[in-house]
Amino acid sequence: MPSLTFFVGKGGVGKTTVSAAYAVWRAAGHPQRPVLLMSTDPAHSLADVFQLRLGSRPRPIPIARSAAVTVWQVDAGRQFRKFIDKYRDTIFSLLESGTIFTRREIEPLLDTALPGMAEMAALLAIHEMLAGGSFDQIVVDTAPIGHTLRLFEMPAYFARFLDLLDIAGSRDQVLAQHFGGASMAKNPFIAEWRAMVGAVQEALHQPESRIVMVTTPESFALNESLRTAQAMANSPDPLHVTDLVINRALRRESQCPFCKQQARRTRAARQFVKRYFPRIPFHVGEDHGAPVLGAAQLKQFGAHVFAGKPLPVQSRPPATAREVKLAPVPWPPLKTRVTWTTGKGGVGKTTISAALAVNQRRLRSSHPVTICSTDPAPSLADVFQQDVGDRPLPVLGDSKLLAAEIDAAAEFRLWADEMKLKINDAFRGDVRGLHVDLSFERRILTALLDMVPPGVDEITAIFRILDLLGDEKLPRAQPHWLIIDMAPTGHALELLRMPDRILLWSRLLLKTLAPHRRMALAREVAVQIATLSHRVRELSGMLKDGRSSQVVPVMLAEPLPDRETIRLLSSLDDLGVSTAELFVNRVLLAQDQTGNVERCRRCHNARQWQLTTLAALRRRHRGKKICVVRNRAREIGGASALKSFIGELWQIL
Repeated sequence: MPSLTFFVGKGGVGKTTVSAAYAVWRAAGHPQRPVLLMSTDPAHSLADVFQLRLGSRPRPIPIARSAAVTVWQVDAGRQFRKFIDKYRDTIFSLLESGTIFTRREIEPLLDTALPGMAEMAALLAIHEMLAGGSFDQIVVDTAPIGHTLRLFEMPAYFARFLDLLDIAGSRDQVLAQHFGGASMAKNPFIAEWRAMVGAVQEALHQPESRIVMVTTPESFALNESLRTAQAMANSPDPLHVTDLVINRALRRESQCPFCKQQARRTRAARQFVKRYFPRIPFHVGEDHGAPVLGAAQLKQFGAHVFAGKPLPVQSRPPATAREVKLAPVPWPPLKTRVTWTTGKGGVGKTTISAALAVNQRRLRSSHPVTICSTDPAPSLADVFQQDVGDRPLPVLGDSKLLAAEIDAAAEFRLWADEMKLKINDAFRGDVRGLHVDLSFERRILTALLDMVPPGVDEITAIFRILDLLGDEKLPRAQPHWLIIDMAPTGHALELLRMPDRILLWSRLLLKTLAPHRRMALAREVAVQIATLSHRVRELSGMLKDGRSSQVVPVMLAEPLPDRETIRLLSSLDDLGVSTAELFVNRVLLAQDQTGNVERCRRCHNARQWQLTTLAALRRRHRGKKICVVRNRAREIGGASALKSFIGELWQIL
């Protein structure tokens, strides 16, 4: 069986670059042992790193005279349809015979709304490559941390879908045994799918498989890495980090204040890793201020990180880089009652969200502001430097500045468990005589509640937060502003696409309850599900109403975040979602390039790449306000740092 190597970590730490470098380095060093590099992140970046066009199929990329690495950006929709189409008729036959649903009602659910489609597609793709036997090693570039944990939990989610099919397929068998004594054969394809899930679980736990944690010297990334490792180790099916990479490190101090601070952080990060990840081998990736692009540079970077080779200077800055005119501007006030911040992982969404909240309190001192995170791997506690819980509570000593890190999965489980209790009471009965149908409908309902559509847990959490906006205790003259710090790009877009999917799912639940509407508890359950549908419609309307809600995109002035932001803005336009200012974070300004900094080769390279990106932004987005946030030598955390942070902002002219 091929060995699996997963690269995991907080968004923006360089997982794609490090995983691609590892795969290329391994393939170059062992040409006779084929390597597959696959991305399971809905917001793929492998094509950007290799500087190639990659389709939805695996593609061999030559990296040496006799070596190649196969690269695959998994198209979640295509992979899932390929899987479903093989068994489509059998699934519909089972569900139509074992439930009251018609094919027309079920088909949209199967096409778009099964639990965690991106993660399920990744599971199917991994199984396909394991079963094919064409590769000696499979390297997986994963989505940011929160959704990678979902990938590892996907076998259990998928098993719940199989439970639904088992329940539907067993109705005729139970009826036959009850009334005629006959026994019907089990459906072989369900057993085949369960075997597939088991094979992936076995591969995850084989001794050759590895989980490589990628982090950076920043405290946000280190703290999140520790939380993730603990979550994996404490899960029902424990997994453990086997290796660790400290990326974007600086080993030697210089007179440049930015590089000096990064070198100090690197030393502290090494001590952090030794303390909290004892006996786990770790590697260090140097930062030369330039992106690692193309197979040749990836091979060099892989040898540097994993074999300790010296790192030559990477991508040369563009010779065409020219100064971009900037003008100082104040931080903008919130324009709508609900503001969503999104962007590629690691661009500083949480910091920008916190700054917008603190600035709004400064501008409107009588108006409360709530900032909450729906990211499965939140960082608000790190930015505010105090505990942030699941319920909105004051931060920074300000009674009208509230923060919450919503445990979205727990929020949905609480709602679903309450529904299950009501369903069990409403449909209580045995399986004798005519009660057999009632029992089956209860089981189908319970299975549907277990089979959670992707993103429904996050939306359930958002509904609770949105309740704050309608709180009657707040005077109408004092609007309550809400900022939602979203998950990274791929899963944020899934959340914004979610309303239509939830409506499909809730309609199936309501139809199951319809025959029993005379039962008091059944009516109560139906009312709650109908309320969920109503809230979904409200959310859908709000997202597309620029007077009520706007999305604030955040990016870095670097090639990979720039290309992902292009795709993000295009997707938001397609969804009809209104966007506000575009924030470009951590930019080195002209006044930073003086004295010692001017002689710093790393910062000079980084600034030349930034100038090229800023110029391209100005050309692409004429008429749109592009805000530039200055890079700071120190991380932003706590009241004084945030106050200083919002004291300066620039706009591209």
